[in-house]
Amino acid sequence: MAGPIEKANAKLRGPAISPPVQGNLSLLEARLFQKPIFVNQVASSSTCKTPVNSDEETTNPPVSLPPAVLRPPSPETCSDAKGRLNPANSNQTPTPSTSLSLFLCYDFPRNIFSIPMARPMGPVRLKKTSPLTLALGAGLCIFILYFLIGSSPSGFSASRKATAASHPLSPPTSPFRKSTGKAKYQAPPVAHYNLNNVTVTPKPLENRENILVLTPMARFYQGYWDNLLKLTYPHELITLGFILPKSKEGNQATTELQKQIAKTQQSGPEKDRFKSIIILRQDFDPPIQSQDEAERHKMHNQKRRRAAMAKARNSLLFTTLGPATSWVLWLDADVVETPPTLIQDLASHDKPVIAPNCFQRFYNEEKKAMDERPYDFNNWQDSDAAQDLAKKMGPDDVLLEGYAEMATYRALMAYMHKPDGFRAETVPLDGVGGAALLVKADVHRDGAMFPPFAFYHLIETEGFAKMAKRLGWQPFGMPNYKVYRYHAQI
Repeated sequence: MAGPIEKANAKLRGPAISPPVQGNLSLLEARLFQKPIFVNQVASSSTCKTPVNSDEETTNPPVSLPPAVLRPPSPETCSDAKGRLNPANSNQTPTPSTSLSLFLCYDFPRNIFSIPMARPMGPVRLKKTSPLTLALGAGLCIFILYFLIGSSPSGFSASRKATAASHPLSPPTSPFRKSTGKAKYQAPPVAHYNLNNVTVTPKPLENRENILVLTPMARFYQGYWDNLLKLTYPHELITLGFILPKSKEGNQATTELQKQIAKTQQSGPEKDRFKSIIILRQDFDPPIQSQDEAERHKMHNQKRRRAAMAKARNSLLFTTLGPATSWVLWLDADVVETPPTLIQDLASHDKPVIAPNCFQRFYNEEKKAMDERPYDFNNWQDSDAAQDLAKKMGPDDVLLEGYAEMATYRALMAYMHKPDGFRAETVPLDGVGGAALLVKADVHRDGAMFPPFAFYHLIETEGFAKMAKRLGWQPFGMPNYKVYRYHAQI
């Protein structure tokens, strides 16, 4: 008569279900991952009801299991997860529909194990995703799309897109955005400009006239840039132009300027972004390396310093003046405070050349309080004494203002200021400074530039005023309209 082990192995090959196996046993689930494995060792004694359900043959070799001592089972140690076969019920008989669920009942030293074996692989049930996880994922996707698209400066308004240049060689005052494709640029188109259509009126804001702001820069002042951002004239109508020297300080200023430009033009609000920005580097060495105020204003440095300044201004002007420019605002890099309506206020007088009064704030040791003083002495009305001095000079000599060694007795606009005076008052001038100066673009187009040589014994901005007058354009000044230059104690 066949023993329990032979019966179990025989039944694994056939459709029938073997009766419960009794005795000491070592048992491995017959269909682990649907591959039957045969039991090869059984001892006699005790009882452990183990269902076997198999309907396919196999040729797998027997597997030897370590011997174990059978412990009489209990309902807690010999039943499947769903209680379909419970040893406490000895009359329960497995059926062909019983799911494969085999158990090992071993007596080990000091430990008792009841180990349910794995069931056949069935359909995989995915764990439900938490709604919170879905919400976080959706928010992350939206953030990425906003970062890639929303923060890009490509989201310009229709008015900005309409004025964009169609080619990189178009006028620099027209904004141009590089193409993201790899297509080669075609030849620049033939462009026609009718300068008769360029308006220059006392109401530039209402007529949406283009402004070119030009600044020669040797040092970068954060107050200068912050003041530019405060200008209320639409920035989409303003082009900025800079020229910087080839020096250590010039390199540092260029780096700091580019940081602010990138911050404003790439990630700043659209209302702060300017129409276009041009940066030039001087193609000549500065005559004075130091930019300290005391060194710059020494009398023996003035002619060569101001000649270099004139060349820089001319290079900047001739490179950036576009066919659609109506006004040119010259603004020094150390002017850190102006009225926000500076452009509208100066243009409202409809003067070809007009300059505000430049002052400087400082701490007054006598008053123990902040005070202000005149700064720009190049805005003046000529005098007979100055003309007499000029007659005695050589052809290359230059008259300078603000030095006791060269008393000209000119009427300086800096001293025409009245604390309670009419802010919009204007006076005619024979010489102008460049701290802040609004010029109609037609004046420059007619040929008025900044002479780097002695022109009627005048040079740079003062020579420009003389040249403009010779071309029929009368300069003016506003003694009670003030702008302020930077001071370290501010």
